[in-house]
Amino acid sequence: MSDKKDNGLQTVARNKKAYHDYFVLESFEAGIELFGTEVKSVRQGKINLKDAWCSIEGGELFVNGMHISPYEFGNIFNRDPMRKRRLLMHKREIDRLYGTLKQQGLTLIPLSAYFNRGRLKIQVGLCKGKKTYDKRETIARKDAEREAARELRARN
Repeated sequence: MSDKKDNGLQTVARNKKAYHDYFVLESFEAGIELFGTEVKSVRQGKINLKDAWCSIEGGELFVNGMHISPYEFGNIFNRDPMRKRRLLMHKREIDRLYGTLKQQGLTLIPLSAYFNRGRLKIQVGLCKGKKTYDKRETIARKDAEREAARELRARN
């Protein structure tokens, strides 16, 4: 998507819908296990985090619903675009997340994908769902900020 390079990070995709539908309480960085043609496709920006979520199964963290388009120059080595992919985190971090998820009824949502020194990383957020009135309140606040900025620019 974007090629912004700041502090050695190159952002590939953002999950804007996650910020609209959830309150992000805490975020974590995780590596991701991909195959060669998937990495090439992600470098071209062909990744979608919109409907993705994370699950913990058997002590391992997985991302579900993340779409990585097949690499156009790939062959039989192209993988299923919607397959479940393993996220790489320390065991104690996964155990802590699992305990928090079970106690408080929160969810794990991938927030963004970026390259950090050549390795693809996924920023995973510990999130709490927003109610409809929370979403309207957020939209109203953003509109007010945008309007104030517009007025400030008009005066200067």
